[in-house]
Amino acid sequence: MASIRDLKQDINFVLGDIIEAALIHQAVNPKEDDKKSEAIVDDAIAVFDDLIAKVNDRKVDNRKAHLKQVRQDLETKGRELVERVNAL
Repeated sequence: MASIRDLKQDINFVLGDIIEAALIHQAVNPKEDDKKSEAIVDDAIAVFDDLIAKVNDRKVDNRKAHLKQVRQDLETKGRELVERVNAL
């Protein structure tokens, strides 16, 4: 069960850092349009909700493979969001 707790913490930390970076960009650049960074925050929250729901889904056939896929989804979606933050 420790691996599930670690996965949930990883999801929280990764997406929390992305949200924080987007909000810092808003604070540092007050004259720029906030719509792009707000969209990143909204998408990060949606990804968080989706991944946590997948982790909590206990009705899957192969739980180990399912959690491995969730970790891969976190990596790919997190990387996409980081690229969007860097493009700001």
